[in-house]
Amino acid sequence: MSTATAARRAGIGSFIGSTIEWFDFYIYGTASALVFDEVFFPELDGALGTLVAFATFWVGFLARPLGGVIFGHYGDRLGRKKTLVITLLMMGISTTLIGVLPSYAQIGVAAPLLLIAIRMVQGIGLGGEWGGSVLIASEHAPKGKSILYGAFAQQGSPVGNTLSTVCFLAISQLPDDAFTSWGWRLPFLFSALLVIVGLFIRLRVAESPAMAHLIEKKEVAKLPFTEVLRTQPLLIVLGIGACTIGLSATYFKSTFALSWATSDLSFDKSSFLTIILVANITQILVQPWGAVIATKMRSWSRAVIVMLVPEILLMPLMFLFIGTENYPLAMIGTAVATVPHCLYYAALAGMLASRFPANVRYTGISLCYQLCGTLLGGTTPIVGQFLLNQTGSIVAVIVYAVFQVVLTLGCMLALLRKPNYDERAGEESGVRAVAA
Repeated sequence: MSTATAARRAGIGSFIGSTIEWFDFYIYGTASALVFDEVFFPELDGALGTLVAFATFWVGFLARPLGGVIFGHYGDRLGRKKTLVITLLMMGISTTLIGVLPSYAQIGVAAPLLLIAIRMVQGIGLGGEWGGSVLIASEHAPKGKSILYGAFAQQGSPVGNTLSTVCFLAISQLPDDAFTSWGWRLPFLFSALLVIVGLFIRLRVAESPAMAHLIEKKEVAKLPFTEVLRTQPLLIVLGIGACTIGLSATYFKSTFALSWATSDLSFDKSSFLTIILVANITQILVQPWGAVIATKMRSWSRAVIVMLVPEILLMPLMFLFIGTENYPLAMIGTAVATVPHCLYYAALAGMLASRFPANVRYTGISLCYQLCGTLLGGTTPIVGQFLLNQTGSIVAVIVYAVFQVVLTLGCMLALLRKPNYDERAGEESGVRAVAA
């Protein structure tokens, strides 16, 4: 197999696999906003039931760092490809099980307990998925194109989110009783078919050259988790902050805002799901250009500023437009606010991966991304709903969203001042080639 063919296959495999994994994860978030309070927490009324449903949504994020540590360890020692097959199976099986889980009315308190347990398994699977998916693509990339290839994995998020939204938009046409009793289960059951497709594609992807080199030279880290915490603690902290708005923006829109708009405002399920769908399509079309911008611009720091600063204005605008309860304004505000963070999200993976040495890279970027998900991304709907409950105003939520944008900007700019290990590897390869 030629290098170009292997790289292309790795990019496509990364995109397809991550799309399926994110579809599984996003359908849970949508269901928690629309129906889980009625199905699994019927004794909790109104906003409290929604808050608890969002808490089970966060459980998946709580488990993701554990998945990052477990699969980061094996991914840095045994290879990226093997771990990606396992994570895909974990996500697919756990998602399908949610689709057949009895409701509270059928088995009582065992239903929400089983839901939480399955959600944790799902979170562990996704915790190991993201880092491996990014690396299997970016480490196959030609020189100078690691951000572009890493963006293949990043593109799986908006496509998976779009598939999730389309599924729920279709079943939201059902009568409310049918939607609540069995309709919401269909996207979870559909996941089983997607996993079969994903496995076929992933099994044909070759191990990344960087990882193959480490295995051949016996330079793999014995304990990647311990090694990365000992040698790169500041990178972990900065990486967590740098991931923030890239993760949380989606949950501000497709989880918190969906619940707010359909519970407190006058939007029905179908109309606001359509708004989210338009935003997701916008992200699919615009996001790859973030990788192009970062690759073309000489300064990655300047690229980050260009991409993120507009979000400081556009994120508040999104909430204010939704708050008008005007359908066209809400759609425009949500779609436009999607542009800055999706451009940034495309470049995030490659930028983050370049700051960690290859022997601890899987563990390092997984810890950053998944701890951010636990502490900041996954808590977004909970914090947003809490602030709304306490203040009765969306202003507090807007302030929190702007804080997350500023935090992301500051941490990524600081991170980009650290050494670029991709450039070092390229220089070392050049020296070895001259010596030969």
